[in-house]
Amino acid sequence: MKIDFVSDVSCPWCAIGLNALEQALARLGGKVNAEIHFQPFELNPQMAPGGEDITEHLARKYGASPQQAQRTQETIRERGASVGFSFDFGRRNRIYNTFDAHRLLHWAGLKGRQRALKHALLRAYFTDAQDPSDREVLARLAAEVGLDPAQAREILGSDAYAAEVRERERFYLDNGIHAVPAVIIDDRHLISGGQPVEAYERALRQLAGGA
Repeated sequence: MKIDFVSDVSCPWCAIGLNALEQALARLGGKVNAEIHFQPFELNPQMAPGGEDITEHLARKYGASPQQAQRTQETIRERGASVGFSFDFGRRNRIYNTFDAHRLLHWAGLKGRQRALKHALLRAYFTDAQDPSDREVLARLAAEVGLDPAQAREILGSDAYAAEVRERERFYLDNGIHAVPAVIIDDRHLISGGQPVEAYERALRQLAGGA
């Protein structure tokens, strides 16, 4: 089973959805041989260098008041905890451009380390309040998952994989993906949003013919 996981590293529901999807696959006990491919999506492709204050960003983009944002964060924190992911909103107060992170993920996919880097990026941003647009942060995370940090810096200092990432982003936008996470099974079946483990498990069983 081919699974394309379309997502952004600054999307909290993507972190929840990924952990839930992986737990659902584990529950199937090997009945599904799944290959997960991480596909790029930028929630804020025009985000300026240095990022933006999260409260200001949510107010401008969604019209959310600080109180509404806080309630949403509490919901996200609880959902994250239910699938073993820790959100620390108290430490994280900015949102950043993620294009370089997607370029690095593309390279990691060629090296067989994409899933490890995806988890490292989500954890770095949401749990450790690190900047995923900082190239030194990205190089260090690459090293942590077994990639060559010198090669990572070389890639980040060039335009390597920029065209490939933009092509993939356009592909999914052109095919109607405007919110993430979007989980696409075998290029045909779409599961939208950061679903609970049970929802992913039920869908995977049905698609695998085990319902």
